[in-house]
Amino acid sequence: MSAAGPEIERLIQLLARLPGLGPRSARRAALQMLQKRDTVMKPLAEALGEAAEKIKACSICGNLDVTDPCAVCSEPRRDDSVICVVETVGDLWALERAGAFKGRYHVLGGVLSALDGVGPEDLNIAGLAERAASSQTKEIILALNATVDGQTTAHFLSDKLAGAGVEVTTLARGVPVGGELDYLDDGTLSAAFRSRRPA
Repeated sequence: MSAAGPEIERLIQLLARLPGLGPRSARRAALQMLQKRDTVMKPLAEALGEAAEKIKACSICGNLDVTDPCAVCSEPRRDDSVICVVETVGDLWALERAGAFKGRYHVLGGVLSALDGVGPEDLNIAGLAERAASSQTKEIILALNATVDGQTTAHFLSDKLAGAGVEVTTLARGVPVGGELDYLDDGTLSAAFRSRRPA
């Protein structure tokens, strides 16, 4: 029997659905919110309500924003000739935080996965093919995760875009900045050798 009422249990169950939060972490988060209602829970509830009401997917790239097109697609100084394809909005945000890319984005919405039943029709591939056919587009960068499903999706997209008249590239793989060779896995070391460049 739980010491918490049904409302608190529901809050804990909902929090436990978030990535990185198991039942124990969800219980701690719920307790923290309940103990700090005015400074944490009420502002969070307002922010969640506002986000649910106002935030939508960009019709061009798939990013999440309050405007459509999103702020990234509306930025006139970005390079229209290069599109960076990512799996999720989180990947787009990570690249933006790094400040390493100044072109346009395209969010697939996942990767091909036979185990999870995700096929080409479940991803935003048709939108990418349309954008690739644009005369402005010169290069498409496949910035997909280095997983089996990510690489399978990259190969599929390379084949799909072969006749579009654009250069299709992938991100280099290998030794991370600050990485020590002794601590790297075999796959990373192999990728680093394949992606080597002049010093």
